[in-house]
Formats: sequence, structure tokens, C-alpha cells
Amino acid sequence: MAHSLKSAAFLLESRMTDAAAGDVRALYELGIAYSSGSGGISVDLIQAHKWFNLAAVSGNERAQECRAEIADDMTAREIAEAQRQARAWLGATTRRAA
Repeated sequence: MAHSLKSAAFLLESRMTDAAAGDVRALYELGIAYSSGSGGISVDLIQAHKWFNLAAVSGNERAQECRAEIADDMTAREIAEAQRQARAWLGATTRRAA
């Protein structure tokens, strides 16, 4: 258990750093991790939708497809929350870049 928590923490930390730097692949990989529970991360469709949405906005076509697929399993309220979180992330990264 401790090993998978360390793996999850490492995956999140490294991918978040890359995502904050504008790495579209990192955004997509975070979506994959949260949608599938890979790397010891718990499945969280709101987080998955958020990361796929951010990757899709950056031009990743596969992220657009994945976002649409998981949206079928989400409520309107969950999608709205994921979109709110994506906007907040964009706002925070824009402020960091300025």
C-alpha cells in the first residue's frame, strides 16, 4: 500500500509540474491516470474530465474523445464542477506565467 501511495504521489507531482509548464502530454496523462486509476491514483471522473478538458483546449484530439467518453458516466453537476476546476487551473497558470 505504501508503495502505491508513493507511486501515486510521484506521478502526480511530476505530471503536475509538467502540466503547469504547459506540457499538453502531461495534462492528458493526468486525465488517463484519474480516469483509469493507474499509478495508484484513485479513479476520480471530475479530475479526469478537468485534465482531459485542459489537454483538449490545448489541441489534444484524443483528450477530446476521452473527455466525451467519461462525460457519459458523469452528472451535469459533476461536469460543471470539472469545468470550474479547469477554469481555475487556467487562471492560476496564467497568473504564474505573468
